[in-house]
Formats: sequence, structure tokens, C-alpha cells
Amino acid sequence: MEDKIEKIAKKIYEQGGKIYLVGGAIRDEILRREIHDKDYCVVGISSDKFQEIFPEARKQGKMFEVFCIDNTQFAMARKETKKGTGHKGFEIETGENISIEEDLKRRDITINSIAKDVLTGEIIDPFDGIKDIQNRIIKATSEAFKEDPLRVYRVARFSSELDFDVEDRTIEMMESLKSELNSLSEERVFVEFKKALVSNKPSNFFQVLRKANILDVHFKEIYDLIDSIQPEKYHPEGDSYNHTMIVVDKSVELTEKLEIRFACLVHDLGKGITPREMMPHHYGHDAKGVRLVENFCRRLKIPNSWLKCGKVSAKEHMRGGTFNKMTIPKQIDYITNVDKSLLGLDGMEIVVMCDKFRDNKLPEDIVFSKIGKECLKQINGKYIKEKYDISEANYTKFKELLKKERIEWLKIEKNVENINLLV
Repeated sequence: MEDKIEKIAKKIYEQGGKIYLVGGAIRDEILRREIHDKDYCVVGISSDKFQEIFPEARKQGKMFEVFCIDNTQFAMARKETKKGTGHKGFEIETGENISIEEDLKRRDITINSIAKDVLTGEIIDPFDGIKDIQNRIIKATSEAFKEDPLRVYRVARFSSELDFDVEDRTIEMMESLKSELNSLSEERVFVEFKKALVSNKPSNFFQVLRKANILDVHFKEIYDLIDSIQPEKYHPEGDSYNHTMIVVDKSVELTEKLEIRFACLVHDLGKGITPREMMPHHYGHDAKGVRLVENFCRRLKIPNSWLKCGKVSAKEHMRGGTFNKMTIPKQIDYITNVDKSLLGLDGMEIVVMCDKFRDNKLPEDIVFSKIGKECLKQINGKYIKEKYDISEANYTKFKELLKKERIEWLKIEKNVENINLLV
């Protein structure tokens, strides 16, 4: 593909133009990260000339001119002028007289405002983006940053992906856009939120929004955890918000499944509505959290699979944390109910382990998933049918026997575990 890009670049050069690799590809190349997408910017020729040179190119995009050749996109250099509110309120100007520097200036942050000449390898970095990469700092490229409210969430997401800080001036610009954030579609906000959850440091997304005083716009349930104090004996990290940030970051180490990471994020939402006079205790926060998870997911149009996992996490994480103190019948009820959920025993165990993370250590006594799945595997419907010669049609009796046998199985396993510990 590189040879093909070079051939395209030579044809453009022969017509008085240039082609540059721009944006995230240059940033990731400097950071030695895997490059997923390569964006190219064409300067010095008109879109009509480009179409003339490459008649096979397919024109795409309604707001600005992009051409596609063999699944690679080439955007014509452009300038943008703010004409209205929101993410789409722009007037686009393209043409052969627009320079690469002008195109880079309209981009959101300096680390994305870098270009490389495809033919010569010359780096164009008018806003010191390379220096900011080296200093691990995110800065707005220009005052034009304030023209697009979506950039608020892009900055927070990049902070999560790269684990970079955000400079104070950019934070101020983000805060100035607060009144426009509700003009964004829920889908666009969710895309940035999802990318943050994919990252290695999801907490940065929320920390940056909090610093800019805009966390409450789309993430009210997370915002409400701030200053929701907890018993210091069990939560030396501070309030429920700090606890949640630790939990969601820890989940990254244990799972790549986003629905489980999301379940970790929302497990304690119920603490955000605890009356002040009840604190530091949060009685009933597990049950209360279910409705808040529903509200959160409905508002941001979060996938139904995430919603189902989040609700189970909120409702059941407390019992998971006290599993070893339960009676065996209650343990059977717990593993049976959680196993039926989309989150499952493995997912719930991850939520509970992250919730119980203390002193930079994961708990060693949260082990209900393995024994729970083995119990359900060994004592199943087939086992009951064969042992008691009973049909599932006799539902009440069948269910009663199934639970009874599972209780007996677990008692035996627990005794074996205790004997092994004594040996």
C-alpha cells in the first residue's frame, strides 16, 4: 500500500500539489503505537483536479470533500468557519490555495496537528505538537477549539488513551463549552465514552471532565458520587467517586470485556443518592443503584448488554463481597441467580474483586465463580431427572430437589476445602 500511496503522491506532485499523512497516524508513529488508520490531506490542487487525475476515486462526505481510492481516504485541505451552535454548525472552505498549515490549525489539539510529506518525509509541526507529545500534555491547537463542543469529550478520551495531562488553558476552553454540550447527540458522546473505557486509564476521562466542571452534563450519576463519603476503615481512598475511579481502572487489568468494565464503573451508583445524614453508611445503595444504572444507560443510549450487566453489578456486588459469610443455601441462591445473568459468575467476581481492591492488592478470598460453576455443572437438570426419575414438568418439586442436591454438593466441597487447609 505504501508504494501505491507514493504513486498517488507523485501524480499529485506533478500537478503542483502535495499529499500529507496527518493527524493521529503521525502522533502514534512518534509514540511508537500501533497505527490503525491513516488519513491523508491533499493541498495545492482542487477537488475537480483530483477527480480528473484519479477518475476511479469515489467522492464521499456531505460536509467536506473526501475521496476514496482502494479503501484509503484523501481529504482536500480545508478551513472551517463557525456559523452555528453544536458539532455541525460550520461553513467549510476547500481549494488549492489552502495550505497544510491552515488545515492543521482547524484541528482540535496540537498532538493531532502534525503532518508529514509523503514523498520527502518532511514534518510540518507549526503548533509544537511533537514537543507536547514528549511532555505528555494535551493542548488546544488554537482558539478554534471552542467552535466544536465534541472536542471536550475527545480531549478527555485522549487523556485516557494516552495517559496525558491536559493543560489548564485547554481545561478553561472545555469549561466554556458547557452550555453547548447538550447539543451533541447521545451517540457521539457514547462513542468517546466507549473509547475511554477501551483505554488503559478510563478514570482520566472522568477526571478531566471533572476538572473542567462539566462532568455533570452527561455523566450526572458519576458526578453525584463526589463527596459521597464512605467508612474510612474500608475506604481509605476517600469518597465514592475516588473509589469508583480506582475500581474501573483496576477492571482494565482483569478483563477486556467492555460490559464488565462498565459494570465495575456503575456498581456503586446508588451511593450518589444517599442522604447526607446517613453517611458514611449507604444502606440499600445496591438496590437503589439499579434505577440509576437504567437512567444512565437510557440517557446515553448505552447498549442493552451493558445495561443488563450494570444492573446485576449494582444489585448483587454487596452479596458477592460477603459470599464466604453466607449460609450454604444462600450461596446456592446467589450463584444460581448470578449465573443466569449476562454478567455471569466470572464477570461478577471481577466486579467484586475490583470493589475489594485495597492496599494495592486484590483480595484472595473472592473465589465464588469457580466453585459456583462447578456446582451448577455437576448438579444439573439431567442429574436430578436420573436420580429421582422426575420430570421438569413437576416444576416446584424439581426446583426443590435441584437446590437440595446443590446444597449437599457444596457442603461436601466446603468440607474438602477445609480438610485440605488443615493438612
